[in-house]
Amino acid sequence: MASAIFILDLKGKVLISRNYRGDIPMSAVENFMPLVLEAEEEQQAPTPCFTHEGINYLYIRHNNLYCILWFEWLNCEIVGLDFLHNLLDVLALTKKNSNATTILLFLHKLTEVFTEYFKELEEESIRDNFVIIYELLDEMMDFGYPQTTETKILQEYITQESHKLEVQVRPPMAVTNAVSWRSEGIKYRKNEVFLDVIESVNLLVNANGNVLRSEILGAIKMKCYLSGMPELRLGLNDKVMFESTGRAARGKAIEMEDVKFHQCVRLSRFENDRTISFIPPDGEFELMSYRLNTQVKPLIWVEAAVESHTGSRVEYMIKAKAQFKRRSTANNVEINVPVPDDAAAPKFRSSVGSVQYAPEKSCLVWKIKQFQGGKEFIMRAHFSLPSVQSSEDQETKPPIAVKFEIPYFTVSGIQVRYLKIVEKSGYQALPWVRYITQNGDYQLRMPESIKTGNMAPI
Repeated sequence: MASAIFILDLKGKVLISRNYRGDIPMSAVENFMPLVLEAEEEQQAPTPCFTHEGINYLYIRHNNLYCILWFEWLNCEIVGLDFLHNLLDVLALTKKNSNATTILLFLHKLTEVFTEYFKELEEESIRDNFVIIYELLDEMMDFGYPQTTETKILQEYITQESHKLEVQVRPPMAVTNAVSWRSEGIKYRKNEVFLDVIESVNLLVNANGNVLRSEILGAIKMKCYLSGMPELRLGLNDKVMFESTGRAARGKAIEMEDVKFHQCVRLSRFENDRTISFIPPDGEFELMSYRLNTQVKPLIWVEAAVESHTGSRVEYMIKAKAQFKRRSTANNVEINVPVPDDAAAPKFRSSVGSVQYAPEKSCLVWKIKQFQGGKEFIMRAHFSLPSVQSSEDQETKPPIAVKFEIPYFTVSGIQVRYLKIVEKSGYQALPWVRYITQNGDYQLRMPESIKTGNMAPI
Protein backbone atom coordinates (compact mmCIF):
# COMPACT_ATOMS: atom_id res chain seq x y z
CA MET A 1 0.00 0.00 0.00
CA ALA A 2 1.72 3.20 -1.15
CA SER A 3 1.17 6.66 0.26
CA ALA A 4 2.76 8.85 -2.42
CA ILE A 5 4.96 8.85 -5.51
CA PHE A 6 7.63 11.41 -6.29
CA ILE A 7 9.73 11.92 -9.42
CA LEU A 8 12.81 14.05 -8.77
CA ASP A 9 15.59 15.43 -10.89
CA LEU A 10 19.28 14.81 -10.14
CA LYS A 11 19.40 17.71 -7.67
CA GLY A 12 16.43 16.41 -5.71
CA LYS A 13 13.87 18.91 -7.03
CA VAL A 14 10.36 17.48 -7.28
CA LEU A 15 9.14 17.27 -10.89
CA ILE A 16 5.89 15.39 -10.29
CA SER A 17 4.27 13.96 -7.19
CA ARG A 18 1.06 12.08 -6.44
CA ASN A 19 -0.24 11.79 -2.87
CA TYR A 20 -2.55 8.78 -2.61
CA ARG A 21 -3.26 8.59 1.12
CA GLY A 22 -1.83 11.67 2.85
CA ASP A 23 -0.61 9.72 5.89
CA ILE A 24 3.10 10.64 5.55
CA PRO A 25 4.35 14.26 5.75
CA MET A 26 5.26 15.47 2.28
CA SER A 27 8.23 17.32 3.75
CA ALA A 28 9.96 13.94 4.16
CA VAL A 29 11.10 14.14 0.55
CA GLU A 30 13.44 16.98 1.55
CA ASN A 31 15.50 14.49 3.58
CA PHE A 32 16.10 12.17 0.64
CA MET A 33 18.94 13.89 -1.28
CA PRO A 34 20.96 14.88 1.83
CA LEU A 35 20.85 11.24 2.99
CA VAL A 36 21.94 9.95 -0.43
CA LEU A 37 24.79 12.48 -0.66
CA GLU A 38 25.90 11.67 2.87
CA ALA A 39 26.12 7.98 2.01
CA GLU A 40 28.16 8.77 -1.12
CA GLU A 41 30.58 10.97 0.84
CA GLU A 42 31.15 8.13 3.30
CA GLN A 43 31.97 5.94 0.27
CA GLN A 44 29.31 3.42 1.15
CA ALA A 45 27.98 1.02 -1.46
CA PRO A 46 24.73 2.36 -2.98
CA THR A 47 21.69 0.63 -1.53
CA PRO A 48 18.11 0.67 -2.88
CA CYS A 49 16.68 1.06 0.62
CA PHE A 50 17.53 2.75 3.92
CA THR A 51 15.80 3.96 7.09
CA HIS A 52 15.70 7.45 8.59
CA GLU A 53 13.61 8.63 11.55
CA GLY A 54 11.33 5.60 11.40
CA ILE A 55 10.69 5.89 7.67
CA ASN A 56 12.00 3.31 5.22
CA TYR A 57 13.14 4.68 1.83
CA LEU A 58 13.16 2.53 -1.33
CA TYR A 59 14.15 4.13 -4.64
CA ILE A 60 15.35 3.62 -8.20
CA ARG A 61 17.25 5.99 -10.48
CA HIS A 62 16.63 6.14 -14.21
CA ASN A 63 18.49 8.55 -16.52
CA ASN A 64 19.30 10.87 -13.58
CA LEU A 65 15.66 10.91 -12.45
CA TYR A 66 14.68 9.64 -9.01
CA CYS A 67 11.39 7.79 -8.73
CA ILE A 68 10.21 7.63 -5.11
CA LEU A 69 7.36 5.82 -3.37
CA TRP A 70 6.20 6.58 0.16
CA PHE A 71 4.64 3.69 2.00
CA GLU A 72 2.97 3.32 5.40
CA TRP A 73 4.77 0.19 6.55
CA LEU A 74 7.49 -0.39 9.14
CA ASN A 75 10.04 -3.24 9.27
CA CYS A 76 9.99 -3.64 5.50
CA GLU A 77 11.05 -7.11 4.32
CA ILE A 78 14.16 -6.74 2.14
CA VAL A 79 14.26 -9.81 -0.11
CA GLY A 80 15.37 -10.60 -3.64
CA LEU A 81 17.13 -7.36 -4.55
CA ASP A 82 19.72 -8.94 -6.87
CA PHE A 83 17.88 -7.86 -10.02
CA LEU A 84 18.62 -4.16 -9.48
CA HIS A 85 21.03 -2.40 -11.84
CA ASN A 86 23.17 0.70 -11.43
CA LEU A 87 20.92 2.80 -13.67
CA LEU A 88 17.90 2.35 -11.40
CA ASP A 89 17.54 3.44 -7.76
CA VAL A 90 14.08 3.46 -6.12
CA LEU A 91 13.00 5.15 -2.88
CA ALA A 92 10.06 4.10 -0.70
CA LEU A 93 8.95 5.11 2.80
CA THR A 94 7.25 2.52 5.03
CA LYS A 95 5.62 2.06 8.44
CA LYS A 96 4.21 -1.50 8.39
CA ASN A 97 5.32 -4.87 7.06
CA SER A 98 5.62 -5.11 3.28
CA ASN A 99 7.56 -6.96 0.62
CA ALA A 100 10.31 -4.67 -0.64
CA THR A 101 10.63 -6.65 -3.87
CA THR A 102 6.99 -5.89 -4.73
CA ILE A 103 7.58 -2.20 -4.14
CA LEU A 104 10.71 -2.12 -6.29
CA LEU A 105 9.07 -4.19 -9.02
CA PHE A 106 6.21 -1.70 -9.26
CA LEU A 107 8.66 1.18 -9.62
CA HIS A 108 10.50 -0.65 -12.40
CA LYS A 109 7.16 -1.28 -14.15
CA LEU A 110 6.36 2.40 -13.75
CA THR A 111 9.55 3.43 -15.56
CA GLU A 112 8.90 0.81 -18.26
CA VAL A 113 5.43 2.23 -18.92
CA PHE A 114 6.74 5.81 -19.08
CA THR A 115 9.51 4.72 -21.47
CA GLU A 116 6.98 2.98 -23.73
CA TYR A 117 4.88 6.15 -23.82
CA PHE A 118 7.61 8.77 -24.23
CA LYS A 119 10.47 6.69 -25.79
CA GLU A 120 13.00 8.59 -23.66
CA LEU A 121 12.33 8.97 -19.94
CA GLU A 122 14.18 12.10 -18.84
CA GLU A 123 13.47 15.44 -17.22
CA GLU A 124 12.30 17.10 -20.44
CA SER A 125 9.84 14.32 -21.32
CA ILE A 126 8.47 14.42 -17.76
CA ARG A 127 7.78 18.17 -18.02
CA ASP A 128 6.28 17.89 -21.53
CA ASN A 129 3.88 15.07 -20.63
CA PHE A 130 2.83 15.81 -17.06
CA VAL A 131 -0.90 15.51 -17.86
CA ILE A 132 -0.56 11.97 -19.21
CA ILE A 133 1.76 11.05 -16.33
CA TYR A 134 -0.86 12.06 -13.79
CA GLU A 135 -3.44 9.97 -15.65
CA LEU A 136 -1.08 6.99 -15.65
CA LEU A 137 -0.32 7.38 -11.95
CA ASP A 138 -4.04 7.38 -11.17
CA GLU A 139 -4.71 4.28 -13.29
CA MET A 140 -1.67 2.27 -12.24
CA MET A 141 -2.33 2.78 -8.53
CA ASP A 142 -5.64 3.28 -6.69
CA PHE A 143 -5.56 4.59 -3.11
CA GLY A 144 -2.05 3.19 -2.79
CA TYR A 145 -2.78 -0.26 -4.25
CA PRO A 146 -1.05 -1.24 -7.55
CA GLN A 147 -3.50 -1.89 -10.38
CA THR A 148 -2.83 -2.16 -14.14
CA THR A 149 0.84 -2.13 -15.19
CA GLU A 150 0.55 -3.42 -18.77
CA THR A 151 1.44 -0.70 -21.27
CA LYS A 152 -0.64 -2.11 -24.14
CA ILE A 153 -3.79 -2.13 -22.00
CA LEU A 154 -3.17 1.39 -20.68
CA GLN A 155 -2.59 2.70 -24.21
CA GLU A 156 -6.12 1.64 -25.18
CA TYR A 157 -7.69 4.36 -23.06
CA ILE A 158 -4.85 6.71 -22.06
CA THR A 159 -3.50 8.13 -25.31
CA GLN A 160 -1.00 10.82 -26.25
CA GLU A 161 -3.39 12.39 -28.74
CA SER A 162 -4.94 15.83 -28.31
CA HIS A 163 -8.12 16.19 -26.28
CA LYS A 164 -11.30 15.03 -28.03
CA LEU A 165 -14.95 15.63 -27.17
CA GLU A 166 -15.77 11.95 -27.58
CA VAL A 167 -13.80 10.17 -24.89
CA GLN A 168 -14.01 6.57 -23.82
CA VAL A 169 -15.87 6.51 -20.52
CA ARG A 170 -15.38 2.83 -19.77
CA PRO A 171 -11.92 1.30 -19.61
CA PRO A 172 -11.20 -1.91 -21.55
CA MET A 173 -12.50 -5.16 -20.08
CA ALA A 174 -8.92 -6.24 -19.49
CA VAL A 175 -8.65 -3.74 -16.61
CA THR A 176 -11.33 -5.55 -14.60
CA ASN A 177 -10.81 -8.98 -16.16
CA ALA A 178 -8.71 -11.77 -14.63
CA VAL A 179 -6.57 -11.64 -17.79
CA SER A 180 -5.46 -8.03 -17.34
CA TRP A 181 -2.66 -8.29 -19.93
CA ARG A 182 -4.85 -9.12 -22.95
CA SER A 183 -7.91 -7.46 -24.48
CA GLU A 184 -10.89 -9.41 -25.76
CA GLY A 185 -12.05 -9.46 -29.38
CA ILE A 186 -8.60 -9.62 -31.00
CA LYS A 187 -8.76 -10.93 -34.57
CA TYR A 188 -6.09 -11.82 -37.15
CA ARG A 189 -6.46 -13.12 -40.68
CA LYS A 190 -3.39 -15.30 -40.21
CA ASN A 191 -2.68 -16.69 -36.75
CA GLU A 192 1.03 -17.03 -36.04
CA VAL A 193 3.39 -17.37 -33.10
CA PHE A 194 7.11 -16.53 -33.28
CA LEU A 195 9.30 -17.85 -30.47
CA ASP A 196 12.95 -16.85 -30.03
CA VAL A 197 15.24 -18.68 -27.62
CA ILE A 198 18.13 -16.26 -27.01
CA GLU A 199 21.13 -17.15 -24.88
CA SER A 200 23.89 -14.71 -23.89
CA VAL A 201 27.28 -16.04 -22.81
CA ASN A 202 29.16 -14.22 -20.04
CA LEU A 203 32.82 -15.20 -19.96
CA LEU A 204 36.04 -13.98 -18.34
CA VAL A 205 39.40 -15.57 -19.23
CA ASN A 206 42.65 -14.56 -17.55
CA ALA A 207 45.95 -13.86 -19.31
CA ASN A 208 47.05 -17.48 -18.79
CA GLY A 209 44.04 -18.84 -20.68
CA ASN A 210 42.10 -20.05 -17.63
CA VAL A 211 38.33 -19.44 -17.47
CA LEU A 212 37.64 -17.43 -14.30
CA ARG A 213 33.89 -16.94 -14.76
CA SER A 214 31.29 -18.31 -17.14
CA GLU A 215 27.49 -18.39 -17.17
CA ILE A 216 24.58 -18.51 -19.59
CA LEU A 217 21.70 -16.03 -19.40
CA GLY A 218 18.73 -17.17 -21.44
CA ALA A 219 15.41 -15.64 -22.44
CA ILE A 220 12.41 -16.89 -24.38
CA LYS A 221 10.79 -14.03 -26.28
CA MET A 222 7.54 -14.31 -28.20
CA LYS A 223 5.53 -12.46 -30.80
CA CYS A 224 1.91 -13.62 -30.72
CA TYR A 225 -0.54 -12.73 -33.46
CA LEU A 226 -3.47 -14.89 -32.36
CA SER A 227 -7.21 -14.30 -32.42
CA GLY A 228 -9.47 -14.65 -29.42
CA MET A 229 -8.29 -15.89 -26.03
CA PRO A 230 -5.94 -18.78 -26.86
CA GLU A 231 -4.21 -20.92 -24.27
CA LEU A 232 -0.64 -21.96 -25.03
CA ARG A 233 1.36 -24.82 -23.57
CA LEU A 234 5.13 -24.84 -23.95
CA GLY A 235 7.31 -27.85 -23.31
CA LEU A 236 11.09 -27.72 -22.86
CA ASN A 237 13.73 -30.39 -22.28
CA ASP A 238 13.57 -29.58 -18.57
CA LYS A 239 15.59 -31.97 -16.40
CA VAL A 240 13.42 -31.41 -13.32
CA MET A 241 10.28 -32.24 -15.32
CA PHE A 242 11.73 -35.52 -16.58
CA GLU A 243 12.84 -36.50 -13.08
CA SER A 244 9.52 -35.62 -11.43
CA THR A 245 7.46 -37.54 -14.00
CA GLY A 246 9.84 -40.48 -14.23
CA ARG A 247 10.14 -40.09 -18.00
CA ALA A 248 13.35 -40.66 -19.90
CA ALA A 249 14.76 -37.67 -21.74
CA ARG A 250 15.43 -38.01 -25.44
CA GLY A 251 18.77 -36.35 -25.78
CA LYS A 252 20.12 -33.71 -23.42
CA ALA A 253 18.08 -32.30 -20.53
CA ILE A 254 18.98 -29.01 -18.88
CA GLU A 255 18.50 -27.73 -15.34
CA MET A 256 17.55 -24.07 -15.32
CA GLU A 257 18.20 -21.73 -12.39
CA ASP A 258 16.69 -18.37 -11.42
CA VAL A 259 13.68 -18.92 -13.68
CA LYS A 260 11.46 -15.84 -14.00
CA PHE A 261 8.13 -15.80 -15.83
CA HIS A 262 5.83 -13.20 -17.33
CA GLN A 263 2.75 -12.72 -15.18
CA CYS A 264 0.63 -14.58 -17.75
CA VAL A 265 2.20 -17.96 -16.82
CA ARG A 266 0.21 -20.15 -14.41
CA LEU A 267 2.83 -20.64 -11.70
CA SER A 268 0.81 -23.23 -9.77
CA ARG A 269 0.73 -25.55 -12.75
CA PHE A 270 4.42 -25.07 -13.41
CA GLU A 271 5.21 -25.98 -9.80
CA ASN A 272 3.04 -29.10 -10.03
CA ASP A 273 4.09 -30.66 -13.35
CA ARG A 274 6.58 -28.14 -14.86
CA THR A 275 4.12 -27.31 -17.65
CA ILE A 276 4.39 -23.73 -18.93
CA SER A 277 0.73 -22.85 -19.56
CA PHE A 278 -0.45 -19.30 -20.31
CA ILE A 279 -2.78 -16.96 -22.17
CA PRO A 280 -0.31 -14.69 -23.98
CA PRO A 281 -0.38 -10.91 -24.31
CA ASP A 282 -0.96 -9.62 -27.82
CA GLY A 283 2.21 -8.81 -29.73
CA GLU A 284 5.76 -8.95 -28.43
CA PHE A 285 6.75 -9.89 -24.87
CA GLU A 286 9.32 -11.89 -22.87
CA LEU A 287 7.79 -15.13 -21.65
CA MET A 288 10.60 -16.22 -19.32
CA SER A 289 14.27 -15.87 -18.45
CA TYR A 290 16.70 -18.26 -16.84
CA ARG A 291 20.34 -18.73 -15.88
CA LEU A 292 22.77 -21.63 -16.09
CA ASN A 293 25.78 -21.30 -13.84
CA THR A 294 27.89 -23.84 -15.66
CA GLN A 295 31.36 -24.14 -17.11
CA VAL A 296 31.16 -22.89 -20.69
CA LYS A 297 33.79 -23.66 -23.28
CA PRO A 298 34.72 -20.37 -24.99
CA LEU A 299 32.85 -20.28 -28.30
CA ILE A 300 35.33 -17.88 -29.88
CA TRP A 301 38.85 -18.20 -28.51
CA VAL A 302 41.22 -15.27 -28.95
CA GLU A 303 44.98 -15.39 -28.34
CA ALA A 304 47.13 -12.27 -28.39
CA ALA A 305 50.90 -11.86 -28.67
CA VAL A 306 52.08 -8.33 -27.93
CA GLU A 307 55.62 -7.18 -28.73
CA SER A 308 56.84 -3.76 -27.64
CA HIS A 309 60.01 -2.05 -28.88
CA THR A 310 61.34 0.27 -26.17
CA GLY A 311 58.42 2.66 -26.42
CA SER A 312 58.91 3.37 -30.13
CA ARG A 313 56.34 0.96 -31.51
CA VAL A 314 54.18 -1.99 -30.56
CA GLU A 315 53.07 -4.98 -32.62
CA TYR A 316 50.18 -7.40 -32.14
CA MET A 317 49.44 -10.84 -33.46
CA ILE A 318 45.83 -11.86 -32.80
CA LYS A 319 44.64 -15.41 -33.41
CA ALA A 320 40.89 -16.14 -33.33
CA LYS A 321 39.39 -19.63 -33.42
CA ALA A 322 35.73 -20.69 -33.57
CA GLN A 323 35.35 -23.51 -31.05
CA PHE A 324 31.86 -24.66 -32.02
CA LYS A 325 30.55 -27.19 -34.54
CA ARG A 326 31.41 -26.70 -38.20
CA ARG A 327 27.78 -26.67 -39.29
CA SER A 328 27.23 -23.44 -37.31
CA THR A 329 28.40 -19.96 -38.30
CA ALA A 330 28.90 -16.89 -36.14
CA ASN A 331 27.69 -13.66 -37.76
CA ASN A 332 28.98 -10.13 -37.31
CA VAL A 333 31.94 -11.09 -35.15
CA GLU A 334 33.74 -8.09 -33.67
CA ILE A 335 37.00 -8.41 -31.73
CA ASN A 336 38.07 -5.29 -29.81
CA VAL A 337 41.76 -5.32 -28.87
CA PRO A 338 42.95 -2.50 -26.55
CA VAL A 339 45.99 -0.49 -27.65
CA PRO A 340 47.93 2.38 -25.98
CA ASP A 341 46.09 5.70 -25.81
CA ASP A 342 48.73 7.51 -27.88
CA ALA A 343 49.15 4.83 -30.56
CA ALA A 344 49.56 6.24 -34.07
CA ALA A 345 50.30 5.25 -37.66
CA PRO A 346 48.31 1.98 -37.62
CA LYS A 347 49.10 -0.81 -40.08
CA PHE A 348 47.01 -3.99 -40.37
CA ARG A 349 47.10 -7.31 -42.14
CA SER A 350 44.44 -9.99 -41.71
CA SER A 351 43.59 -13.30 -43.35
CA VAL A 352 39.87 -12.44 -43.30
CA GLY A 353 37.56 -9.53 -42.49
CA SER A 354 38.46 -5.89 -41.99
CA VAL A 355 40.44 -4.06 -39.29
CA GLN A 356 39.98 -0.48 -38.16
CA TYR A 357 41.61 1.70 -35.52
CA ALA A 358 39.16 3.32 -33.09
CA PRO A 359 41.19 6.04 -31.30
CA GLU A 360 38.16 7.23 -29.30
CA LYS A 361 38.03 3.80 -27.62
CA SER A 362 41.81 3.19 -27.70
CA CYS A 363 41.39 -0.13 -29.44
CA LEU A 364 41.55 -1.81 -32.82
CA VAL A 365 38.40 -3.46 -34.12
CA TRP A 366 38.63 -6.64 -36.16
CA LYS A 367 35.33 -7.41 -37.91
CA ILE A 368 34.52 -10.80 -39.44
CA LYS A 369 31.15 -10.97 -41.14
CA GLN A 370 30.88 -14.78 -41.07
CA PHE A 371 33.02 -17.04 -38.85
CA GLN A 372 32.42 -20.73 -39.52
CA GLY A 373 32.85 -23.25 -36.72
CA GLY A 374 36.28 -24.86 -36.49
CA LYS A 375 37.96 -22.09 -38.52
CA GLU A 376 41.01 -20.13 -37.34
CA PHE A 377 42.18 -16.72 -38.53
CA ILE A 378 45.17 -14.48 -37.80
CA MET A 379 45.47 -10.71 -37.78
CA ARG A 380 48.61 -8.58 -37.34
CA ALA A 381 48.79 -4.93 -36.32
CA HIS A 382 51.58 -2.37 -35.96
CA PHE A 383 51.45 1.00 -34.14
CA SER A 384 53.96 3.77 -33.56
CA LEU A 385 54.29 5.12 -30.02
CA PRO A 386 55.22 8.81 -29.71
CA SER A 387 55.87 8.46 -25.95
CA VAL A 388 57.38 5.82 -23.71
CA GLN A 389 54.82 3.53 -22.05
CA SER A 390 55.26 2.93 -18.33
CA SER A 391 54.91 -0.44 -16.66
CA GLU A 392 51.83 0.88 -14.85
CA ASP A 393 50.07 1.46 -18.18
CA GLN A 394 50.76 -2.15 -19.14
CA GLU A 395 49.22 -3.47 -15.91
CA THR A 396 45.99 -1.49 -16.22
CA LYS A 397 45.14 -2.30 -19.83
CA PRO A 398 41.58 -3.51 -20.39
CA PRO A 399 40.74 -6.99 -21.70
CA ILE A 400 39.85 -8.05 -25.23
CA ALA A 401 36.08 -7.87 -25.82
CA VAL A 402 34.33 -10.12 -28.34
CA LYS A 403 30.90 -9.64 -29.92
CA PHE A 404 29.09 -12.29 -31.99
CA GLU A 405 25.78 -13.89 -32.85
CA ILE A 406 25.29 -17.57 -33.74
CA PRO A 407 21.86 -18.40 -35.21
CA TYR A 408 20.23 -21.85 -34.99
CA PHE A 409 22.42 -22.72 -32.00
CA THR A 410 22.18 -22.76 -28.18
CA VAL A 411 25.19 -23.37 -26.00
CA SER A 412 23.10 -24.90 -23.19
CA GLY A 413 21.28 -27.37 -25.46
CA ILE A 414 17.80 -26.09 -24.54
CA GLN A 415 15.08 -27.27 -26.93
CA VAL A 416 11.43 -26.46 -27.46
CA ARG A 417 9.79 -29.89 -27.41
CA TYR A 418 6.31 -28.64 -28.30
CA LEU A 419 4.16 -25.51 -28.48
CA LYS A 420 0.43 -26.27 -28.36
CA ILE A 421 -2.18 -23.62 -29.14
CA VAL A 422 -5.76 -24.18 -27.98
CA GLU A 423 -8.59 -21.76 -28.78
CA LYS A 424 -12.35 -22.40 -28.57
CA SER A 425 -12.91 -21.55 -32.26
CA GLY A 426 -10.46 -24.33 -33.18
CA TYR A 427 -8.38 -22.37 -35.68
CA GLN A 428 -4.98 -23.62 -36.79
CA ALA A 429 -1.95 -21.50 -35.92
CA LEU A 430 1.62 -21.65 -37.22
CA PRO A 431 4.37 -21.67 -34.55
CA TRP A 432 7.89 -20.64 -35.57
CA VAL A 433 10.89 -21.34 -33.32
CA ARG A 434 14.33 -19.76 -33.66
CA TYR A 435 17.50 -20.26 -31.58
CA ILE A 436 20.19 -17.61 -31.15
CA THR A 437 23.40 -17.54 -29.08
CA GLN A 438 25.14 -14.21 -28.62
CA ASN A 439 27.82 -12.62 -26.51
CA GLY A 440 27.09 -11.12 -23.14
CA ASP A 441 29.98 -9.79 -21.06
CA TYR A 442 32.58 -11.75 -23.06
CA GLN A 443 36.15 -10.75 -22.17
CA LEU A 444 39.66 -12.22 -22.44
CA ARG A 445 42.48 -10.52 -20.58
CA MET A 446 45.61 -9.51 -22.49
CA PRO A 447 48.98 -11.20 -21.86
CA GLU A 448 52.07 -9.29 -20.81
CA SER A 449 54.08 -7.63 -23.57
CA ILE A 450 57.20 -9.39 -24.81
CA LYS A 451 60.39 -7.78 -26.07
CA THR A 452 61.95 -10.50 -28.19
CA GLY A 453 61.92 -8.79 -31.54
CA ASN A 454 61.02 -12.11 -33.17
CA MET A 455 57.59 -11.14 -34.51
CA ALA A 456 57.47 -11.03 -38.31
CA PRO A 457 57.05 -7.50 -39.74
CA ILE A 458 53.86 -6.50 -41.55
